[in-house]
Formats: sequence, structure tokens, C-alpha cells
Amino acid sequence: MSEQYLAHSENDLGAVDLLRDHLTNVAKIAAEYARLLAFEDEAWLAGILHDIGKYGHLFQKRLEGKEKRIDHWSAGAYLSLTRYKLNGVAAALAIDGHHTGLQQASRDYLRGLTPDKLEASHPLGLRLSESNFEGLIDLFTSDGLILPKFTSNFKPSLSMLDTTYASSMLDVRMLYSTVVDADFIDTEAHFRPGPDGQKRYRLSGPELEPQILFDILMSYLLDLSSKSNASASIKDLRSMILQDCIVAGSEAPGLFTLTAPTGSGKTLSMLAFALKHAAVNRLRRIIVVIPYLSIIEQTGQEYRKVFSSSMSDLENLILEDHSMARGDDGSSSGADDVDNEEDGTRQKKLLSENWDAPIIITTSVQCLESLFANRSSSCRKLHRLANSVILFDEVQTLPVPLAIPTLATLSHLCERFGSTVVFSTATQPAFNHLNEQVKTFCNGGWKPEEIVTDVPKMFSLARRVTCAVKQGSNRRMQWPEVAAEMACSAQSMCIVNLKRHALELFTELKEMCDINVFHLSTNMCPAHRKQILDDVRKNLKDGAPCRLVATQCVEAGVDLDFPVVFRSWGPMDSLSQAAGRCNRNGTAATGDFSIFVPEDESYPDPAYQRAAGVTRILLHNRLKKDLDISDPALFQDYYRQLYSVTDLEKPELVEAIKLRNFNDTAQLYKLIPNRTINVLVPYDPERFLELQDEARGKGLSSKWISKARPFSIGLYKTNTSDPVWMYLDKIRLGRNSYADDWFIYLAEEHYFNDVGLRPPASTDCLIA
Repeated sequence: MSEQYLAHSENDLGAVDLLRDHLTNVAKIAAEYARLLAFEDEAWLAGILHDIGKYGHLFQKRLEGKEKRIDHWSAGAYLSLTRYKLNGVAAALAIDGHHTGLQQASRDYLRGLTPDKLEASHPLGLRLSESNFEGLIDLFTSDGLILPKFTSNFKPSLSMLDTTYASSMLDVRMLYSTVVDADFIDTEAHFRPGPDGQKRYRLSGPELEPQILFDILMSYLLDLSSKSNASASIKDLRSMILQDCIVAGSEAPGLFTLTAPTGSGKTLSMLAFALKHAAVNRLRRIIVVIPYLSIIEQTGQEYRKVFSSSMSDLENLILEDHSMARGDDGSSSGADDVDNEEDGTRQKKLLSENWDAPIIITTSVQCLESLFANRSSSCRKLHRLANSVILFDEVQTLPVPLAIPTLATLSHLCERFGSTVVFSTATQPAFNHLNEQVKTFCNGGWKPEEIVTDVPKMFSLARRVTCAVKQGSNRRMQWPEVAAEMACSAQSMCIVNLKRHALELFTELKEMCDINVFHLSTNMCPAHRKQILDDVRKNLKDGAPCRLVATQCVEAGVDLDFPVVFRSWGPMDSLSQAAGRCNRNGTAATGDFSIFVPEDESYPDPAYQRAAGVTRILLHNRLKKDLDISDPALFQDYYRQLYSVTDLEKPELVEAIKLRNFNDTAQLYKLIPNRTINVLVPYDPERFLELQDEARGKGLSSKWISKARPFSIGLYKTNTSDPVWMYLDKIRLGRNSYADDWFIYLAEEHYFNDVGLRPPASTDCLIA
């Protein structure tokens, strides 16, 4: 009997995973994923060779626990290069990176994959599973496997030599995505087996049925309009935008913008566009990308409300993917998890999401950083973006220095992979002015089509507030002054820039008003914020006294309608978004929106402060009672001036992209420079204890994360000197390891019903 070669250690039921089966399964699954991407051959090649190094005797000893720190992937990358030359370059990169991340598409790097050079000086200090790479082919073929044969007419479908750098990098990441997702799926099936110990594959997500969902949505919107208490003009505005979205839905896939005033119903109108567009163009998925967790929560609730009466399987219809760091986030060097056999490492990787659902609601960080990532857990979902409608809401939050490579990558996603991208906001950035710069990174540039047929008319119809600058743009107001002005109105809201500002103003206001004073910030978990918002909306609807102090978490997309709104000075888009919470439904003749400069004029970060400065200069000569803070022309001026004083590129990021250095690109492309951790907090004591006990008993799992998310907050990961870390308890990930991105907060007395988590002497909980 010939020797058996294994791909992984035995699962809990004692079943083995034969290497030939694993290689064949991964090749088949990857090629199926790549079928819509038009590079099945490369996907099959990468899949069949990705673990060929496991035929090496040192890796088989590794599975027996007799060896460790073994490189089993370089052999497949080398063989892809030597056997298939140019045709095998993209596959080689994917194979080389399937454990340690994509590295660099350069001749110098690829030349370093020879066995001689790796044995002499391995970059991770590892040993090769077998030094004779060619000899592995003999073991491979004797195990019943065959290398694919490409005809002489075969041309690589991936643009590895394309001089538009962002395009070629996305092509490689897409191939990489199919291979690592297939690898994860087959590995998961082995380690989560059926009762007989054999592989049990997860069920595929249901297919999108866009026409059925579109009909349900239209019926819901008709009923919603009949019950709405909005003014006739606002109803007309919402109807016109909805009709524009439906008409544009019949267009061919491509790049679009949706410039719609706040309160115009664009969340559901945008969904109508996506469903119509998917039905007409036979697209397979809708992905909604949102910058703030508060809007994700609200959008998810709204979508479920739309479909709940007609769809029984909402859990599989809509997937919310919030978490920032399930799986490898690029912080690991890869040297300690090279063979994916340690229980904790494997579990962490399998927690990553692959977006196999008809409708995905996710964060800008999850989506955009994945498009520039190099690690397997971040990239495994990317192939799901092909032939999809991708809706980016509140796009004004995209950092300017990241705009050009981002626009180029999204443009190529549409051009090469048949997707549609929509940029939606009431404060549309002037990205069209960057078209020529974008063309240096991709062929198509950035020339989106506007969905709304008459933008100025829509904003004219939507105007429903008067805007004033309190005390002028140079005089600062103390918090007691702001609180006193808020107290003069029975219903008022103030949005500030920092959490400590919100706490100070809330404290002052509580002393002046006995009842119905509310606070809202991300120091409160989603379940807590939802309860506060429900209470606020009820008071507003009932005409009861209601005063809310909030951070920027309510600024964009949160459905609130106050007659009086105050906003601490900030960037133009923030001011306009805040104004959108004032007289939102047009039920009053006009709402009262006021901007003020706080005595402690502090901002979350330098970029935010710079944008606020540009706003002050722009508005200095326009400070008058009837200032239209949402005028689209004003925003074009604002963004042009902002671009003129802001570095439009990060030079080191541009250099990394031009060198096709995947690792450096991933490290440099960060929407949020400071990483966050997820912390389970004791908002609901009963649920907290249940989740705490489950985590301590079973460790971290996808189901636990889903249940814990509404009761968790985010804290900055980098500031480990903050006193808050004294109260964090780790959660077990595997037998002998712990998660580095999920914790349990131990001091119940630090969580308050009015302001959320407030640890003593913490600075983490006082910034934005």
C-alpha cells in the first residue's frame, strides 16, 4: 500500500484529511469561484499547487508533532513559475501568500522563491518541507494528481504586466481571494465534520431574487408614504428621488453617484436602484458599505422591517459584517501561524467572513481596507464583489489622501469584474476633479453617472432650515451658555466633536432640565443607543420635552427630526449632515439650525481640524441668516478648496502601489489609523452574564460574536497604557490561545444607564 500523505491533523472525531483530496477540492472550489471572474485556469492551478509542499517529509512530521516552523507553500509558488512562466505568475503570488500574505509582484521577489535561496536565508527563518521541489511533482503524480496543461494559445487573463498598478493588484487579490476562500472552506469542512467524521461543508447562501425583493420593497414604500406625517413637499421630493433611482436601475453596470438631500429617503431609494439594477443586469449580490456602526444598525433594522412580513429567512437574506478584526488583520508577521494547524490560529482564521449572502451590510473599513489587504482572512471575501451592486453611503467620510487609489480600484472593479458602484451622500465630494490622477492607476478613470436628474432642484425643494452662526465665527461659547440656549427650546439637539464635550454639555444640561435629557455616543453599546434613540423618537413624536446631546454618531443617516439643532464648528459636510436632523420631515415652516465655536475648540484629529478650518474660511463671507448649508454648489467649492490644502496622495502608499508591494500597501492603506478592539460591556446584566459564561466555557465563535455585538463597544487598541485595560478580560480562542480583538469588561459599576462606559481616569472614552 502506498504511503498516505495528509493535509491536516486529525479532526476531533479522528478522521484524516488526505492531501490529494484537499488539493483537488480546493482547486475545484477556487475554479468555480473564478468562473465569473474569467480566470478559472489560474484558480485551478493555484488550488492544485497551493499545498504541494505538504508532500515533503518534514511537513508530514510536523503533523505528527515531531517538527515545527515548516514552509510548505514556497514549493507550489516556485513550480507555478518554472512550469508555467508568465502564465503562472499570479498563481505563484497567490500560493506564496496563502499563509503569510501576498508579498510583492516583482522579478527580484519572485527570484527569491528558489529552494537554494530559501534554504540559505528564509525570510521567516523557516525550513523547507522538502528541498527538492521538482521531486514533489513525482509524489504529487504518484498520488493520482495531474498538473493542468495550458495550450500554446493560452494567455494569462490577469493583467500582471498592466502599467495601471491598482488594476493589476486587484486582479491578483481577486485570484488570491478565490484560493484562500476555497482553502478555508475545505479546511473548515474537515475540522467541523459530520457525525461520521467526514467533511461537512457549510451550505451556500441563497441566491439573490431581486425582482421579488423589488416588488416587496415597492409595496412597503407605498404603504410607508400613505402613513407618513411628512409635509407634502418632502413626500414629493422622496417620490421624485425614488423614481430617478428606479429609472437609473435599468442602466448598464458601471459607476454612479446619488446626490440626494438628507431626509429624502435615499436609504430605501438606493436599495430600489440596487434591486432593479440587479434584476435587469442579472447581478448576484447587493453590498451596502457604511462608515458608521450606528447607521449599519439602523439600516439593518430598516431592511429587515421591509422584508419581514414577506420573507421567512431573513437571517440568510441579510448579513451584517461589522467586526474589524476577526481573523488576521495584517499585524502578524505570519511566522507563527505558518501551517494553520494550531487550534487557536485555525479558529481565528475560520471566524473571518466570506460574504456568501444575497445582501451584505458592512463597514467602510471592512470593504475598502480588504480591497487593499494582503492577508487571507481579509481578502477571502473579495471575489464576492464581482457582478454585484456595491452601495457606498456617506462617501464624504473617505479620507482625501486615500481617494485616488480607492477610486481607481473601484473603477477597475466595475470595468473588469462587472460590478456597479454607487457613491451616495447629501454632500457629494468633488471626486470628478480627480479623474486624470485616477487614470494613472487604472484605465477607466473616475466618471460616474449621476442618478438624480436635477440635483439643484431637489436641494431647493429640500431646504427646510435657517442657518445661523451663534455669536459669530470667532467668539467662543462656554458649555453653560450652550446648555442654556438648548433649554430655551422644549425639543433641541446638540452635536459636538468629542466625547468629553458631550459629557460636559450633558452634565450642564441635566442641571438645568429635570427630565428627558439624553446623551448618545459610542461609549454606549448598540443596544443601549437603540434604546435611547427609541425614547428620543417617542418624545419627539408625542411632543414631549426632549433634549439630546450627541457626538458625531448621530450625524449621518440616523433618522431624527428636531425643530432646533446646534452643532459645534466642524467640517462642512459635518455641519450639513447635522442640519439634516433639523426639521427633517418638513412639518414646520422652517427649522432652527445654529453653529457655534466651543470655548475648548478641539477636534478628533488633524485632518478633521484642517477641514473645519477650510469651512471657516469658506463661510466667513457668507455668514447670514439665510445661509443654505446644503447647497451642492457650496460643496463643490468646499471640496476644491479642501483638495488644494490637503495632500491628495500618501507618497509612501503611492510608491508601494507602483512597486506592487502588497504587504506595504496593506500596512499603509488605513481608513482609521488607530485599530479598535471589541469589548463586551454590562449594559444588560442578564445578557452580559450569559455571554460572559458562554465565552469562558466555549471560547470565541461566530455565533457568540453575532450575539455579543449589540452589547459591545469599540476601544482603541494602541493605547494599552490607558487605565481601561485594567478591567479587560481575555476570551479564549483555542485550547491555549486568546483573542486579541475581543474582551469582556469586568467592572459593572463603570457602565452607566445615561452615558455608557465611563472608566475612572480613562482618556480612551473621552475622544471621538
